[in-house]
Formats: sequence, C-alpha cells, structure tokens
Amino acid sequence: MPKPLDIPADGRWSVEATVPACLVSQPLATIDQDGLARIRLTVADGRIEAIEAADGPAAGMVLPCFVELHTHLDKGHIWPRRRNPDGTFFGALDNVTLDRETHWSAADVTARMDFSLRCAHAHGTSAIRTHLDSIGKQIGISWPVFAEMREKWAGRIELQAVALFSIEHVSDRAHLSDVSAALRAHDGILGGVTYMVPELDQNLDTLFRLAADNGFDLDFHVDETQDPTARSLAHIAEAALRHRFAGQITVGHCCSLARQEEDEVKATVAKVAEAGIAVVSLPMCNLYLQDRVPGRTPRSRGVTLLHELKAAGVAVAVSSDNTRDPFYAYGDLDALEVFREATRTIHLDHPFGDWPKAVTATPAAVMGVDAGRLRVGGSADFVLFRARSWTELLSRPQSDRVVVRKGRAIDTTLPDYDELDAVLLGSQASSLLLPSD
Repeated sequence: MPKPLDIPADGRWSVEATVPACLVSQPLATIDQDGLARIRLTVADGRIEAIEAADGPAAGMVLPCFVELHTHLDKGHIWPRRRNPDGTFFGALDNVTLDRETHWSAADVTARMDFSLRCAHAHGTSAIRTHLDSIGKQIGISWPVFAEMREKWAGRIELQAVALFSIEHVSDRAHLSDVSAALRAHDGILGGVTYMVPELDQNLDTLFRLAADNGFDLDFHVDETQDPTARSLAHIAEAALRHRFAGQITVGHCCSLARQEEDEVKATVAKVAEAGIAVVSLPMCNLYLQDRVPGRTPRSRGVTLLHELKAAGVAVAVSSDNTRDPFYAYGDLDALEVFREATRTIHLDHPFGDWPKAVTATPAAVMGVDAGRLRVGGSADFVLFRARSWTELLSRPQSDRVVVRKGRAIDTTLPDYDELDAVLLGSQASSLLLPSD
C-alpha cells in the first residue's frame, strides 16, 4: 500500500484494496461474505477517476472519510481540571456545569475545540456535528467560537452545531429568543435534552413550532437513562407526526428503549420510523455512564436498539459523543474506534452487511453533506489501512493509517496533550511536568 511519501502531491496514482461494497456508489461484481470487494481505485487531480474490479492481492482496505453525527466539542478535554468523582451521569452533569460556569471563556473553548478537530482530522474524519451548551452567557461565547472554527476548518472538516439545553428551559421565552438568534446567525440546529417532565408535550410543541417557523432542523438528547418509564422518544415521534414536521429530526442515546417491554418497543419504533427520525447511538459514552452502581457489575450495555430500529427502516448511526470530559473520560474522536467498539458491543457483524454506513454514509445523509461514500468524480477523501479484512482492521488501532484528502496524504501526527496544559491547568502545569534528564 502506498505510504504518504509514495503518494504524489499531484497527478495520477492508484491503489488496489478491499472496500465495503455498501460504501461505493456503483455496483461491484464480486462481494465476499463480509461485504467486501476488491477494487483498483485511481486518483487524478484530487478526485476519484475510476473504481474498477481487481483480481490481484489487496494491499489494504480503503474507507471513505468518517462522519461524526454526535459530539461535544465545547466540553472536550476538560478532564484534567474537572473529573467525574464517581463515573455517574449526575456526577458528569454537575461537574461539567461547574467547569462551564468557571472556565468556559472564548479562549478556553477555542483552544479545546481546535485541539479536538486536529485529532479528528488526523484520524480521517471529514464532517462533524457538535452539540453546544446553550445556556445564559455561554450562548454568546460558544456560538461565535464555533463560527470561527467552522471558517478555519472549511475544506477539511465540515461542521454543524446544535443548541443544547434542558427541556425545562423551553418555558423561558427570553432564553428561546437568545437561542433562536444564535441559530439564525450561525445556521444552527435546534436541540434539547428530553425526559419525562409534566410540561414535556407542551414544550415539544413549542420547539416544533419554533423549528418550523425558522427552518431549523431538530436534534435531541433523549432518555439517557436505564429507567424504563422514560418514554420521551415516543413523545417526540408523536409531536413530529402531530406537526407534520418537514425538517430533519435526529435523536441520540435513547437508552431506556432497551429496558422496555417488547410491545412498547415495537409501538415506539414504528412511530419513529413513520416520523422519519434518525437515531444515533453513542456506545462508548453510554457504556461508561449507564448502569453504573458502586460495587456492582453493570447488567446493561446502555445502548439503544439499533438492530430493531434499522430493521424498521430507521436511519441509524454511531458516534463518539464526549471526549475526555466528565461524561466520558476517554476517547480521541477516532470514528474507527467508535465502529470497532460498536461492533463488539452491539454486534454489528455476522454479517457486517451495510453497518459500515453507520459512521460514514448514513450520518452524512442525515447531515446533508457530500461525504461517506466513494464515487467516481467525487473528491478523493478516504482512509487507507494495511488491514485487508474486518478481523484485521478491528483487531488493531490502525495508528499507521494513511488519510487522503483531495488526493493527497495529510500529516496524521496527533497533537500532544501537553499543548492544553496552560489552558487547563494554568499555573499548576509546570508543577505537573516530569523533570528533565
């Protein structure tokens, strides 16, 4: 397989590799039991010139660049200064709130967001949707920062943002006015965290009307709990049908769906499918937070029912969610890691089928961006791996991957964490550094 130095900066070159057939925009003649086909992919002047069947040995595997549908770039990497004391959801919520109220200046959010985007870019991601905490003064801080990041990263990572706040805030007209102004100014998406409160349906109606009147899409955090009585997913689907909402609706988490009785699950899934709602699961974060009880092994995986939703015709995706913050202490915005862990956790194999779309073509379609597939004439944006099969790809971190953007191999060196020391730790940073030899 070509190494970065072997790929010319300009001109025409090709590679023979395996590829998930579901991620190629043209039919392929021979597909193996794992959904892989052998191709010769030719690049010329930054675009894919040809995708042809190949009979020889594959030099590796090729995937289109990844698409992350659900992240939190404004929270990323605050763990060194604000840990989760017990690994619970409420431990995360309380400590993120404290950190936001104390530290989230424009400079702080800018530094951490840019660091996160550099990681995602090096791993091979070309589009990201982030949720932004949109409460009080933070609306006027994080949205302008996001706008700057979107301009800075244009042509490398396409960025979208969702306003995030609790469903109770919908009753505050001044808050909704501020959020709406930010979304109109920055082409944002209307969101919210939904759970079972008395005013749920009333506030959902308000959000749906606001979205319809302003042309906003909707993206909700939904039922992030093990409580089977958490049923706001069904309420969202009912609101979508009631309002005949024409925009895109996305919901994330939906953990409680996996804890409900089968008849209730079938009814809710049917409503979600009828309403055309897309569902994104966050397997790594949900495994970390859900069903965590001290001294007790978790009984639930915390992920939603992706197989059942997909079988009903619902668009489903998986994504990173949080990165090194109180909601998830780990992660690096590596969508391959997300797919690897989702495969193990949710059983996206035997067969793999078209599950590779969950981190590529499906989230791209939900976001409305031209990404996530390999097509002749399209931009040559893809990732090359030495692995030739799924078992090879998902058994190692693939840290030697080659990321190609517009036909050129990019620098995949990841930023060092110590770059954030001054931002996160201030005067404490020097005392935490290891002594030199």
